Amino acid sequence: MKPVHTSLKKWLQNNQNFQQNLQKIKRDVLSDPAIKKLIKDHPQLTREVIEKNLNTLYEFKTQSKQCSTCHSLDKCSNMLKGYTPVLNVEGEKIHLSYMKCQKMLVAEKQKEQQKLIQSLYMPKEILEATYDDIEFESGRSQAIREMSYFIDKIPEGLPKKGLYFTGPFGVGKTYLLGALANKLKEYGLSSMLIYMPEFVREIRDSFKDDSVNQKVNFFKKADILMLDDIGAETQSAWFRDEILGSILQYRMMERLPVFFTSNYTLVQLEEQLAKTTRGDVNNVKAGRIVERIKQVSIEVPITGKNRRDI
Repeated sequence: MKPVHTSLKKWLQNNQNFQQNLQKIKRDVLSDPAIKKLIKDHPQLTREVIEKNLNTLYEFKTQSKQCSTCHSLDKCSNMLKGYTPVLNVEGEKIHLSYMKCQKMLVAEKQKEQQKLIQSLYMPKEILEATYDDIEFESGRSQAIREMSYFIDKIPEGLPKKGLYFTGPFGVGKTYLLGALANKLKEYGLSSMLIYMPEFVREIRDSFKDDSVNQKVNFFKKADILMLDDIGAETQSAWFRDEILGSILQYRMMERLPVFFTSNYTLVQLEEQLAKTTRGDVNNVKAGRIVERIKQVSIEVPITGKNRRDI
């Protein structure tokens, strides 16, 4: 058993070290520029009040302010990742709160923007297409010009007509839609990208859970509707008239733009839409669909090499 005076001496020594460390921490805390300014701006904060709030001030001192020491949100060093400390004074009380840092705000904005593009069977390559990476070629010049014109008009109000990209297989029509959808995110506009052949099958399968009307209404009201590869397969008369016709009619009446890609010109598309899976031909109803397409889009030809062979 150790003598009492030995234990007492050790306690006094440790206590002295504790006091020295405490004084050092206090000096460091009170020398912080932001804390010094806080005390200067609030003369009602007496020494006693500051002593009582030393823990609060110390927490503020040791946390990163507005990402000053963080290289990324994942590597945030603060107690609350993505939040920066803020000191407030109410009377003689010091309060510490946390607000979202710039990196958190940017991350949340990017996450919200990603939600603005919804896709039905579109490949990842298209969803990641960027407007700035579009390669300028003579065969694309009109398409790029029309896209730029559409974007420039957005601050004045959403244009009522989209674009109908027509051209041979592989010239990059769908890529332009993906790039435009990502560009429109910057304006807070949501885009719905639909691959038409799969969309037909999706609607057909929706009868199983009775969700046809719900899905059709969703497509009707999207900010920007993009129909990829329209005319790629023969459709039933019911889908052409009741589904596609209904969606286009609504968007025409509400002046909501629609973007299309197709291997067919509008004249050729009318011939394609006239045929049904049963072998019937109805030029009148096909003509109505094409007239609605003309009301919600502008036909733009795209030419060039087959980029998928490169």
